[in-house]
Amino acid sequence: QSQLLESGGGVVQPGGSLRLSCTASGFTLNSVYIGWFRQAPGKEREGVSCINGDGDSTSYADSVKGRFTISRDNAKNTVYLQMNSLKPEDTAVYYCAAKCCCGDLATQVYLNVYYWGKGTPVTVSS
Repeated sequence: QSQLLESGGGVVQPGGSLRLSCTASGFTLNSVYIGWFRQAPGKEREGVSCINGDGDSTSYADSVKGRFTISRDNAKNTVYLQMNSLKPEDTAVYYCAAKCCCGDLATQVYLNVYYWGKGTPVTVSS
């Protein structure tokens, strides 16, 4: 059975850092694009970042550019999201998804998704 599992969420103070992991089982990650998405309470799910199969093409939402970095280790079948300088508005459940392509992070959240993970919560609070 193919699935994605996120980990690394938690509670952190503003200005702090977290690294999220998205590990695949049942398929090889280098055959798909991986996107990170988040959903805050009462809000729509939004795209955060995306990376291609080789790891040489990435995209970011404007709200996280310069603070978040996406990377992948295909040998470990894992994609990471390094989150620095966290803000309270980054509080959300973070999901990873396997997709055919990144597309527009803002408008194509649910388009061309093969699998969703179950999410990991991130809370940024003092």
